[in-house]
Amino acid sequence: MFASFATRFTKSIVAVAALSCGLGFAASARAQNVIVLDSGQATLTLINQATHKVVAVMPTGKEPHHLMLTPDKKSLIVANSVSNDLMFLDPQTGKVQRWVQDIEDPYQLGFSPDHKWFVTNGLRLNRIDIYHYDEKTQGMTLAKRIPLGKTPSHMTFSMDNRTVFVTLQDSDQLAAIDLPTQKVLWTMPVGKTPAGLWMVPGDQYLLVGMTGEDDVAVVDWHKRQVVKRIHTGRGAHNFRSLDDGQHVAVSNRVDSTISIIDYHTMTNVGDITGLMPGPDDMELTADHRYLWVTFRFARHVGIIDMRTRKLIATIPVGRSPHGIFFADRAPVAAPNPD
Repeated sequence: MFASFATRFTKSIVAVAALSCGLGFAASARAQNVIVLDSGQATLTLINQATHKVVAVMPTGKEPHHLMLTPDKKSLIVANSVSNDLMFLDPQTGKVQRWVQDIEDPYQLGFSPDHKWFVTNGLRLNRIDIYHYDEKTQGMTLAKRIPLGKTPSHMTFSMDNRTVFVTLQDSDQLAAIDLPTQKVLWTMPVGKTPAGLWMVPGDQYLLVGMTGEDDVAVVDWHKRQVVKRIHTGRGAHNFRSLDDGQHVAVSNRVDSTISIIDYHTMTNVGDITGLMPGPDDMELTADHRYLWVTFRFARHVGIIDMRTRKLIATIPVGRSPHGIFFADRAPVAAPNPD
């Protein structure tokens, strides 16, 4: 029933939004769109990537925060955490393909590198849910629900497909869960309010964005030790690979900067400043030229020219923009989720 209502509502709101922009949705569907999740108002905003113009605003479920490509790259999953459902979209246009109900509190989501496991973090419910994933049918069968500490937030995987790592924001911990047995292997303290996770190529270290501090923790997860802290900026939050074999970007939500980390030397090699408040999630164009970023506290999306590391454009969107995606992007290498 919700799905049919959402479909009717989607058609009406898209029509209104398209008229207000002077564009029809059919016209926007022919172009490649940037998809931005407005988590504070249960909508997503579609932006024409070439013109930087908003072409439509569409309803989602309640609190859409994160998104993820299916392994076959034919669908983009939007996780609606409070309405307990998933939306499947066309990755090029943002058009709704289907809904999956009764996925409880899917705040963050990810696939194991071999695509056999689909994991959701239940931020409000203090647990993670592990599903068997059928790549042919895109079917998800619940394997186990695992209680964890407070506020499981972000995740990443080991390349051997055995382990999913989860940050527990309000427990100040990092957890490791064995996927084949669905058992908690260990938890360890990492610092105040850990959020984003990024696995360094080679699986030796995990980078953890410390949102309650001003640094990124470097974790040797084999030894369960924090071996270094890289100063970035207050509110270090989430990561985006720059796909150059050397660097990853981290957003600093409180200082409103983005730091560039060399993951070979484990050093901060430069900060992007002059940004709007609350930079959060990022997406990189396929030519590596432009970094798009959501400004969580400013109701805008920004575009950064990576040659000059300057903010060159801003686009107003909905309240509390969070996840962002476009199909013509630089790769996000396994095992790190989008």
